[in-house]
Amino acid sequence: MNGPEHDILVAFAKSWGLFYLIGLSIGVLVYTFWPGNRKNFDRAKKSIMDDESGPWA
Repeated sequence: MNGPEHDILVAFAKSWGLFYLIGLSIGVLVYTFWPGNRKNFDRAKKSIMDDESGPWA
């Protein structure tokens, strides 16, 4: 039932999908540790608790 077209498609999806996920992961890590983004991440880290006066009632 599985023809050669299916096998070729599966091989293509496995190989290029792996490269896609590796590239995406590298891109996320570069964005996260880029020195220019430090100010934005610090502001986000501190702003989480700015409007909180205490635990939920």
